[in-house]
Amino acid sequence: VQLVESGGGLVQAGGSLRLSCAASESTFSFNAMGWYRQAAGKQRELVAVIGTGGGLTNYRDSVKGRFTISRDDNLLFLQMDSLKPEDTAVYLCYALSSTTVYWGKGTLVTVSS
Repeated sequence: VQLVESGGGLVQAGGSLRLSCAASESTFSFNAMGWYRQAAGKQRELVAVIGTGGGLTNYRDSVKGRFTISRDDNLLFLQMDSLKPEDTAVYLCYALSSTTVYWGKGTLVTVSS
């Protein structure tokens, strides 16, 4: 399984970005998919997850109401609105099967104040 993220970049505070994660197979073949992020010098943290069964979603408190996770066939998305400087990080896509967690290499999001 290959996961390739795109859509990162430099944006001013208050702006928006849409991240994409292209999977080498259908997103519906996984138990769940989601996004983590890792800022410089900090631990990796879960941002959002979507269960591919019923499509249930969950978000970390700091992004609720600003970020939206969605999926379509072979693509996973993260719509990020009202971005803040503290959202600056490398964002990584992951996919969870019954036995394995797959990771992408990440895309950098930088939010300037």
